[in-house]
Formats: sequence, C-alpha cells, structure tokens
Amino acid sequence: QVHIVESGGGLVQPGGSLRLSCAASGTIFSIYYMGWYRQAPGKQRELVAAITSGGSTNYGDSVKGRSTISRDNVKNTVSLEMNSLKPEDTAVYYCYTRIIHILGDAIHDYWGQGTQVTVSS
Repeated sequence: QVHIVESGGGLVQPGGSLRLSCAASGTIFSIYYMGWYRQAPGKQRELVAAITSGGSTNYGDSVKGRSTISRDNVKNTVSLEMNSLKPEDTAVYYCYTRIIHILGDAIHDYWGQGTQVTVSS
C-alpha cells in the first residue's frame, strides 16, 4: 500500500511563483515515474510536468519555460517549481506516481488527493 501526500498549494498573485511537493511512502521497490497533472473547472486533466527515475523530463506546453520538476529517488519525493504564474494556471494540481511494490511486480498507478492553486490578485 502507498500513501501520497501533496503540499504547497494556495493563493498566488499573477507573476508570482510557487513550489509543490509530493511524497510517496509505503511498500515501494521503485518509482518509475512521478509527475504533476492539473484540472481546472470544466476542463480535462492535463499534464503539467513529469520525470522518470532516470531523470528524463516532460513538460506540458502551457508551462514550458517557466516550470522545473525535480525528484529525490531516495526520499521518493517530487517537486514542481512554477514561475510567472498566470490566472489560467488556476487548477487543482495532482501528484501522479507509477510504483513497483516489490521486484518483479507490475507497475501500479497512484494519484494524490489534489492541492488547489489559485492565481489571482
């Protein structure tokens, strides 16, 4: 069983910055993939940024150039820094992980509960 805990959301002024963090705990052999997705009211959930265990990253088009994702493979954490925030960045941000519990096991997907980010003056 795995527990996903997100932190760092809140109210941010346009042009400001924020840092979101996510920690996975429990029975974990390896975390293949960690990422952040977001969902605004009335819209589909979309990729913000993701990083593999090898360090390869992928960013959504809407945040490229103003976001940085990083992870700590020892602590099983992933962080997202976003700059130059815009009102359209307002959404619930979800941490997503792909975890192998024990060697030889299948990959299991886990989502966090979500953290609200509101960009407004």
